[in-house]
Amino acid sequence: FEALHAAVAGLPVSGSRVLPGLVLRRDFAAYCPASGELAAVVVTESLHPALSAPGVEFVVGSEGQYQASLRWCTRRTEAVMKRLQSSNVKLLLSSVKQQEVVIYYAKLYGVSVVECLSSEEIALICEITGVSPCTPFGDNGEITETAVATFCQPLLLGSKRYVHVGFTSVCAFQPHCLILCGPVDGVNEQHAAALQGAFTMLQQLFKTVDQ
Repeated sequence: FEALHAAVAGLPVSGSRVLPGLVLRRDFAAYCPASGELAAVVVTESLHPALSAPGVEFVVGSEGQYQASLRWCTRRTEAVMKRLQSSNVKLLLSSVKQQEVVIYYAKLYGVSVVECLSSEEIALICEITGVSPCTPFGDNGEITETAVATFCQPLLLGSKRYVHVGFTSVCAFQPHCLILCGPVDGVNEQHAAALQGAFTMLQQLFKTVDQ
């Protein structure tokens, strides 16, 4: 339920509604408008390679060698974004914050980026689409798992910007998101708790009927 509702304070309760798809509680780090269905990938690591692995000391002999290493990392990042473009990927969903160089090349190659997604949001997206997070720096570097987004656009609720995205589901579950509006956060929290309790009760009731 946490990933299937968004609470907006400062709006009348009558503004509450149900929207198809998911409302991700983040703004685009990079937004490149695209029409029709688009391919999306999920990542859980930075697309900009580190100079060394965690716990491994990186030693350089000169400033020139250090700058050359930075240029190598940048070229690797650009190569990843080119690979996404060649695979017709238009949307990158990330659980971590991507570096500015990633955002730069994403805009350059027409890939929208949503970063810092919660573990609940990532898990829900993977469950709906049937994909697993991809590893951009794997042995072959191929993009083997892509989700299909039916739409992806900014959504303004009150003074906050969100990402509204719909996915082609591989299961019977067709996600919808509940937009809860109220004068203050406390009212929205009460409504969310009441609705979650009601949905839980209905879920238990249907389980009993099925048995």
